[in-house]
Amino acid sequence: MKTLLKIVAGLFCLVGVAQAEIVAPDALIKTTVDEVLAIVKHDKDIQAGNQKKILEMVESKVLPHFDFVRMTQLSIGKSWRVATAEQKQALVSEYRNMLIRTYTKAFTIYRDQTVEIKPLKMAPDATEVTVKTAINKPGAAPIPVNYEMVKAPDSWKVFDLTIEGVSLVTSYRGSFATEIQEKGIDGLIKTLSDRNTSAVNLAQRKADAK
Repeated sequence: MKTLLKIVAGLFCLVGVAQAEIVAPDALIKTTVDEVLAIVKHDKDIQAGNQKKILEMVESKVLPHFDFVRMTQLSIGKSWRVATAEQKQALVSEYRNMLIRTYTKAFTIYRDQTVEIKPLKMAPDATEVTVKTAINKPGAAPIPVNYEMVKAPDSWKVFDLTIEGVSLVTSYRGSFATEIQEKGIDGLIKTLSDRNTSAVNLAQRKADAK
């Protein structure tokens, strides 16, 4: 869980900006990182853990920059080929919901981190790149976060990232494969759905208790 939260600390730094043309991936991250950190630092409700405001921010500022279909496909692995259209749709939906609940938790623990964007060398015709960043916190070693991005028709999208050498997609692939082997694809969908529902209910109970 600690590794996942570190991953999320980097993930929430992607936030939407209006674009008339496709912005270079490192420039997009740099601009949006600055914007989202400013929002979090000055929004007392988000700092206090206001779930509604955090969720709204995640939905509007973070999620549009991820290719969830590709992320889910890579995380499911070879079983994706045998999944039905309905199962694929359900998997993508639950995968997205899983990341939403993880992101919202990360916002509640954010305090004084800063993010450094490393210089990027990219071929003019590149369609996939790795944008390297580091999450810095006073008194702690920098946490390297690498974004794997693909060029979509309208913008660059994240389809995987690594934190301290650990790939998000690869991490899920192992646990998903075990779940599918034991319970099948529908079993994995149910497991993800149950976890997402439990997380939502827990967050609501905490909010009601305040």
